Amino acid sequence: QLVESGGGSVQDGGSLRLSCAVSGDTDSGYCMAWFRQAPGKGREGVATLNTNDDSSFYADSVKGRFTISQEHAKRTVYFQMNSLKPEDTGMYYCAAFRAFFRRACISMQSAYDYWGQGTQVTVS
Repeated sequence: QLVESGGGSVQDGGSLRLSCAVSGDTDSGYCMAWFRQAPGKGREGVATLNTNDDSSFYADSVKGRFTISQEHAKRTVYFQMNSLKPEDTGMYYCAAFRAFFRRACISMQSAYDYWGQGTQVTVS
């Protein structure tokens, strides 16, 4: 089970940190990802993290501004978002699938088995 938190409303240039708490089989490695869906658009994978080796991937639209990380002891994945822009507005979803490899995870939503309920981010 995945539970997101940390969304909200910020001004252009502001920061937010999203959290994704993971429950269930936390002894396994996972590919974790953050997807976002802007109003009227499809869901886009913006960052992934392999919990086995911390390999990460970022979409060009967020590279250099956003950081995905994990705190294993708290079974939590974070998404630090800096220099936010209005085009970052959308619903952000945490997603996961079990991973038995050590390399960056793909960002295709069809690969992900577990999803959180989403948290809204609004930048104005």
